[in-house]
Amino acid sequence: MSDLIRKNAWVAGLVVLLAALLAITKIIQPSFGASGLESVARAALPFAFATAGMAVVVIVGGIDLSVASMMAVCAVTAAVLMEKISGVPAVMIVLALGLAMGLINGALIVVTRVPDIVVTLAMLFVWEGAALLILETPGGSTSEWLQTGIRGSLVPGLPNALVIIAAAVALVWVPLRRSRLGISIYATGSNERAAFRSGVDVGRTRILAYGVCGMFCAFGGLSLASLTGIGEPVPGPYLMASVAAVVLGGVVLGGGRGGLLGPIIAVFILRIVRTILTLLAVDPNVTTIIEGTIMVCVVMLGTALTLRGARK
Repeated sequence: MSDLIRKNAWVAGLVVLLAALLAITKIIQPSFGASGLESVARAALPFAFATAGMAVVVIVGGIDLSVASMMAVCAVTAAVLMEKISGVPAVMIVLALGLAMGLINGALIVVTRVPDIVVTLAMLFVWEGAALLILETPGGSTSEWLQTGIRGSLVPGLPNALVIIAAAVALVWVPLRRSRLGISIYATGSNERAAFRSGVDVGRTRILAYGVCGMFCAFGGLSLASLTGIGEPVPGPYLMASVAAVVLGGVVLGGGRGGLLGPIIAVFILRIVRTILTLLAVDPNVTTIIEGTIMVCVVMLGTALTLRGARK
C-alpha cells in the first residue's frame, strides 16, 4: 500500500488538496452538500473532457490548441443532428466526428512536420469557422434523455456528471494505456528517437494520440450541448484551463510521464477554487483575474520544471 502511495504521491497530494478545499467550502457555506457537489461536477464536466484530451497529446509529446474549437464543432453538430434523428445515432456520429478532427490534426502535424503548436493554432480557426458554418448563432436542441442524464445523482452523493467522466475515461483510456498503442504513446513522448529505434511507428502513434484527443473533445462537446440544451458555436474557455489542469495534474509538458487521473482531479480543484471565490462574494472580474493568474503560474512552473529536466 505504501509503495502504491509513493508511486502516486502527486495524485495523492491532489486528493488531499481537493478534500481540504471541499472542507473550506463547507466552512464558508455550511449548506454546501450533495446538491452543491453535483453543481460543481456538472460545471467541471466539459473542462474534464478537454483536459483528458489535452493530457493524451501532451503525454505523446505534443499540444493541441484547437480543443475548444473541436468541442464547439461537436456541440453544434449534436444540437443540429438531434433535431432530426434520435439521440444514440447522433451521439455516435459526433464521437466519430471528434475522432476524425483529431486524426486530421495529427496527420497534418506528421505529414507537414510543422510544430504541433503552429498546426493546432491554425486548426483552431479552421474548426471555429466550421462550427459557425453549422450554426451561426446558438440554436438547435439536444435529446431530453441526454439533458436529464447529466443532472442529478443515481447514487446518493455520487453526481451523474462524475460517473460520466469516469465511464468515458474507463472506456477509452484505461484499456488504451495498457495496450501496445498506449505503450507507444508513452515511449514516443519520453524519447521519440529511442522509440523509433525500438520499432515504434512514431508517426502513426502521434496521429492516433490526436485522434483520442478529438474523441475526448467530442465527449466534451456532447456534455456542453447537454448542459445548455442547445449548440454554442463560439469556443468556450477550455484551452488555457485544460493546459493548467494537465500541468497541475502531474503530466510533464515534455511528454512521456503522467496520466489522466491527476489532471481530472486538478480540474475539480480549479472549479472548487472558483466556487470558494464566488461564495466569498469576490467580484467576478477579480475572480477571472485570480483564475488566470493561477493558470499562468501553473503553466510557467510546469514549463520551468520541464526545461530543468531537459538540462539534466
